[in-house]
Amino acid sequence: LGGFRVPGRRFRRIPRADLIHFMQSNQIPTGLLDVPECKRILAVDDDPRIIELMMDTIGRDRRFDLRTASTGFDAGMLVESFKPQLVLLDYLLPDINGQHVISRSRGNLALAGTRSIVVSGAIKQADVDTLLASGADEYIKKPFDAAHLAERIDAILSA
Repeated sequence: LGGFRVPGRRFRRIPRADLIHFMQSNQIPTGLLDVPECKRILAVDDDPRIIELMMDTIGRDRRFDLRTASTGFDAGMLVESFKPQLVLLDYLLPDINGQHVISRSRGNLALAGTRSIVVSGAIKQADVDTLLASGADEYIKKPFDAAHLAERIDAILSA
């Protein structure tokens, strides 16, 4: 089984598609897994507390398949392989800013439908306006209310 470790956690994660393929190839019934396809979400933040908060709130929701990254480089790699339907993105990352991640996603035809919410604290209104103009769907200021974030995720993914 292919899998990955979430940074800062001791547990391995196995992508749903890999698990189903493994089960089918070994004649293991998949009946209990026959639920609607999960929405893929990528959370990108260099603050481990924010990643843990997202794992605790969004990651526990069975409607979502959540992956995380802590750098723009890792986010770029996961965007290409995971093909998330939504990216929750911190603007100020250690290696690049969120603007670059959004621009790369918008420039890739395979990712044209990927939506994005910028979740950040210390940025100027001019930067927020630029992000929204370049393709970000929404901006949520840190500190944020987890219930409000979940509500916005539902609204954006159902639109």
